[in-house]
Amino acid sequence: MVPEDALNRKEKNCMSVKEEMLQFIDTNVLVYAYDKSAGAKYQKAKELLKCIWNLGTGCISIQVLQEFYVTVTDKLAYPMESEIASRIISGLSSWCLHSPSPEDVIHAIFLHQAHRVSFWDAMIIQSAQRMNCQVLFSEDLNPGQCYDSVRVVNPFTDDLYNLEGKFGQYLHD
Repeated sequence: MVPEDALNRKEKNCMSVKEEMLQFIDTNVLVYAYDKSAGAKYQKAKELLKCIWNLGTGCISIQVLQEFYVTVTDKLAYPMESEIASRIISGLSSWCLHSPSPEDVIHAIFLHQAHRVSFWDAMIIQSAQRMNCQVLFSEDLNPGQCYDSVRVVNPFTDDLYNLEGKFGQYLHD
């Protein structure tokens, strides 16, 4: 969850965080962290975001922010007020943020065709790759699937306390 003082923080330089620690958050995980009607997913997503926020290793893309806004203000059972969504987005903009280029779109087309994922999921994967993330938290992609150096982790089915490799230790040190 975005801390209240996030609006006053200086923009983060992604190069100041060790690359092997960077973790990309897909839109669905971000939405669940603010959707109290999501039950257990709300609790897990909220805990995950809090950990990542405290570690300073969170990465998102412009696409995630756009999808988040549309979803929480228009598609939830209890839509969020636009002003609140805007404040959350403002706070999240202090995370490492990817703005895709035309080259990223072309590479996402390749990922879309090569891995048979939706184009929008391919854009998320491309953003995570471009930012050198090790983990992509998502429930839309196959858990455990690796796209080059990016591993998909479903925070709602995978045990975040016992993830293999480096990922779990960064979440719960």
